[in-house]
Amino acid sequence: MKYTYRKLSFFALSASLFLMGCGSTTLVSTPVENIDAVPLKVSELTDAEKKNWGHLDLIADTIPGMSVDKAYREIIKNRKGKTVVVAVLDSGMDLDHEDLKPVLWTNKGEIPNNGKDDDGNGYVDDVHGYNFLGKSYNEQLEYVRMLRLNIGDASDRAAARLKLDKEYPEALQNKQQYEQIFQVVKGADEVVKKELGKDSYTKEDLLSIEAKTPQMEQTIAVLTQMFTYGDSIEKVLSELEEGITYFTEQVNYNLNKDFNGRIPVGDDPYDITDIVYGNGNPNNMVETESHGTHVAGIIAAQRNNGIGINGVAKNVEIMSIRAVPNGDEYDKDIALGIRYAVDNGASIINCSFGKSFSPKAEWVYDAIKYAESKDVLIVHAAGNDGLDLQLPENKNFPNDHKFENMEYVDNLITVGALTSSYGSEMVASFSNYGSQNVDIFAPGAKIYSTMPNNTYEFQGGTSMAAPAVAGIAALIRSFHPDLTAAQVKSIIMQSGLQTKTSVIVAGDESKAMSFDKISKSGKMANAYNALILANNISNGKMTLESNSK
Repeated sequence: MKYTYRKLSFFALSASLFLMGCGSTTLVSTPVENIDAVPLKVSELTDAEKKNWGHLDLIADTIPGMSVDKAYREIIKNRKGKTVVVAVLDSGMDLDHEDLKPVLWTNKGEIPNNGKDDDGNGYVDDVHGYNFLGKSYNEQLEYVRMLRLNIGDASDRAAARLKLDKEYPEALQNKQQYEQIFQVVKGADEVVKKELGKDSYTKEDLLSIEAKTPQMEQTIAVLTQMFTYGDSIEKVLSELEEGITYFTEQVNYNLNKDFNGRIPVGDDPYDITDIVYGNGNPNNMVETESHGTHVAGIIAAQRNNGIGINGVAKNVEIMSIRAVPNGDEYDKDIALGIRYAVDNGASIINCSFGKSFSPKAEWVYDAIKYAESKDVLIVHAAGNDGLDLQLPENKNFPNDHKFENMEYVDNLITVGALTSSYGSEMVASFSNYGSQNVDIFAPGAKIYSTMPNNTYEFQGGTSMAAPAVAGIAALIRSFHPDLTAAQVKSIIMQSGLQTKTSVIVAGDESKAMSFDKISKSGKMANAYNALILANNISNGKMTLESNSK
């Protein structure tokens, strides 16, 4: 499932209550030896900082960004570099977006829209990538499909049944609660607008109203509470509508055992030999299918064009591979998508998705191994459940370890998410973590990037942290093409910023632990340091430590 973190801050609300009352730190390979004196950021971020914080520098800005701007200013400058193809294995992408269209990969051997496989790669009209989902979009979660089709081993199906019996009623209850709260807030909002004679109002306007009736007193109380969730009631109502949509999709599709979203595709998704399916159009089907567009912009939105945002990397061509639906991805689509990317020239594949059940996991493992054999780096999001991935019950697919003690490949790097607040709260509350099974952390909370129809929005999740690291990898492979995928992974891990400060994980203050213990590297990804170390490795001035499998 695509790892988009949804704010849904109203989880903390009780509908009935609402209606009633209404360390030390070091850097690697950089002139700065330590940052013990870096102050905590106490002032509110400016609008510019909010939109670009992942590119800022911890020393200069007291924001735990990746020093991307510093890397361009002091290292890259006017250097040209080699073009790098980065595959975005994700939902559909807006191929006409103003900030992405100039950086799209184009299959020069394919003639557009002629219904032929001109280059003989097995895929028809794959000009900018491929669409393994055909005309499908909404999907079940994998464990629900397993129950519908009676696949997987007995123990997994038993776990799936327990999970569905718990999650479906919760989703239905949340949907009803959000709908109820929305109606109450909407009604109260209309009353206040009429009272004030305004189409919009501030919290100060609201509190200026003299409540002459118990009903108005309750209305003011309700809306005052809502101002704690957003700086305008319009934004609160919009977030509530997002929540209603989210839980409605869970009830109707993701957790609905009787739903079959694969029918429009026409293949057998559990037969890896049934490969003639999909089409050559990886564009997003609907406006709400935005995940792939947002991810692509983080990696490589055209830099310095005077519009939108700057991606982390220049010299990138983005290959769009549509394989992640609004629900859990199929192992078959992911395996074939990885192989497509490898066979068509990608040197990096961004995988901002994951799930907790994978009945055909070996197909994906084999594809990852194939990518390793072709020197292709895979960057994977750690997931948004706030879980310790070291615990055996917290399974996350795909992975590079098969739940054993050793990694079976050295070309996959797993990324957790940071917030913009350096200090105890710099690990995003939603981010998974793990001393061996998460490799590094990168900016992932409230990231501003491209959205369909030439728009831009903030989204958060490890889905946003992974492409940040994919961007660093692209910079390394552009300016040091001699380095292997395994070396690039090691460089990113070893060159990050390391801190032993105590951080809160999973948003639970009782789970505070040292930052250097929640990932294998114990570090925050840093583009500036990575390019310095890459240069030293490429020139033979340094050797890498072993990332032993």
